[in-house]
Amino acid sequence: MTTYESGDTLDHYRIEAAVAHSGMSVLYRATDLHSGGQVAIKVPLAEMEADPVLLERFKREQEIGQSLDHPGVVKTFNDEERSHLYMVIEWVEGRLLRSILNEEKKLPTDRAVKITLGICDALDYMHKRGIVHRDLKPENVMVGEDDQVKLIDFGIAMKEDARRLTFVNVTSLLGTPDYISPEQVKGARGDQRSDIYAVGIMLYEMLTGRVPFVGPNPLAVMNERVLNDVKPPRELNPEISPELEEILYRALEREPRHRYATASEMMWDLEHQEQVGIEPRGERPVKLAGRKIDKKVLLYAGLALVPVVLFVLMLLMAKK
Repeated sequence: MTTYESGDTLDHYRIEAAVAHSGMSVLYRATDLHSGGQVAIKVPLAEMEADPVLLERFKREQEIGQSLDHPGVVKTFNDEERSHLYMVIEWVEGRLLRSILNEEKKLPTDRAVKITLGICDALDYMHKRGIVHRDLKPENVMVGEDDQVKLIDFGIAMKEDARRLTFVNVTSLLGTPDYISPEQVKGARGDQRSDIYAVGIMLYEMLTGRVPFVGPNPLAVMNERVLNDVKPPRELNPEISPELEEILYRALEREPRHRYATASEMMWDLEHQEQVGIEPRGERPVKLAGRKIDKKVLLYAGLALVPVVLFVLMLLMAKK
């Protein structure tokens, strides 16, 4: 990969500045010399271009981006032949949801719901076209004027009918530990309900100022969501209504079949909270100290830890 500096030209684009770096690419802000407009240019790193699987992933990301046309999804342009491999993307003005949360910690309920509705609307459009994002998180949500939302970064998005790619670098392509769904932790491919789970995590974070599962390392965080229920959000923020808490519970069900099946279902409940019925839920399990634990409990806990052990083994193999 060639490194570009401010003022360099790439075909008919003038590079203004590097704005983001990842393990696989560099994102530049640039000016289209034909139109005079601002664009973002994503240039893959040399190691990606040299790896057939990662190169296929980059091309798939570009293909997915070019197939989407929705105000809540960043647009990927498909234009003339290019002298190098790179992606031209709509330049989006605004702030990342992560920056907003870092500054404000938690958001007013109405604002959090509005942003979530924008995310769900974009997801509903994507899901109806067979596209699953798989890496939804505040870092991939751009919030613009009047809290209009755009989803960005389809680096590990997939078409539901696409063949599965095998990666050596599993850590960077599974998703983000704080937002990954329990079924993905267990090794499942993930579907639109996995995206809905991530939306639930983000809404929980916007309303309470924290993610529902924490731990000393990523593996501990992922294991927490496999074994435990979320802390009741109203304990952290009494301003959350019982109906909104119920919506969070439905989005964050551990079993996908109990979760919202579609983003439009979650949208409907958010828009009609007064009609959301509160389901009876048992008390959350408490930790038993100094008491004998039933063997069946130990068995289930051991089974739940199996995918985590396999994940650790995959990491060790990847390092080798």
